[in-house]
Amino acid sequence: MVLFGPSGCGNEFYEQGHKSILEVPEWVKNYGLDAYEYSFGHGYNMSSELANKAGQLFKDHDIKLSLHAPFYINFANPDEVMYQKTQGYIYTGIKFLRAFGADRLIFHPASCGKLKREEALELTNKRFDETFNKMDEEGILDGLLLCPETMGKTMQIGTYSEVVDLCKVNEHLVPTFDFGHINSLEQGSLKTKDDYKRILDYCIEKLGFDRTNNCHIHFSKIQYGAKGEIKHLNYDDSIYGPEFDPLAEVLVEYNLSPRVICESMDKMPHDALIMKKIYLKTLDK
Repeated sequence: MVLFGPSGCGNEFYEQGHKSILEVPEWVKNYGLDAYEYSFGHGYNMSSELANKAGQLFKDHDIKLSLHAPFYINFANPDEVMYQKTQGYIYTGIKFLRAFGADRLIFHPASCGKLKREEALELTNKRFDETFNKMDEEGILDGLLLCPETMGKTMQIGTYSEVVDLCKVNEHLVPTFDFGHINSLEQGSLKTKDDYKRILDYCIEKLGFDRTNNCHIHFSKIQYGAKGEIKHLNYDDSIYGPEFDPLAEVLVEYNLSPRVICESMDKMPHDALIMKKIYLKTLDK
């Protein structure tokens, strides 16, 4: 079964008078959702003690939890000091996974910067090999998935094929398919079931069914321009895509059970529930 949840609680949570992460698990559960993604996008700004308390509440309410690492991770930065910082963000993310009792860390792989794309991709692959195989040898990845994300801008490393190929480095790596990003980068390419199958088929071919089944999904409509992603939108947008319906059909046809996280602009739980209802309706056909 596919699990659905938001990447934050949007305006609604705060308008209802809620403030604390400790209130989120019950609120998400009562909303009718089964997953949640907590973002450390701007840095790790929480105590381990609070993470532990929140994690227990997520567990009590049967909400599967994922974490998003800081946005400024860049495995292609040629500066060795900055590379060490990137590694540090992953190690810290793993510590928070353990504190929360969460099972997957989502992160942005790299940006090209001044490097040619081929050079940036080669450096990223080399450093993935160094970093994640070392972590695996240290035994700190047991029971965890690390999920590099497909990206939405032309200067970022993160096409769907790049991300899948990077995941070949270690079995603890599975892709985060951000279909809004993919649609933005490919200028509105995701319209039919076959468009989604192209991506999932590639993953199954390269990583196998089990790792594809465990993939992470971000979904939202996104405004895009010539260089890709501009800004996230809510699901009621009628100008930009993608639509969730054809993806739901593919998930049912392929019998896949990923975790789907809604990243709408400010209506994440509302739109996550729309996606869940689309999926359940498709499942019942």
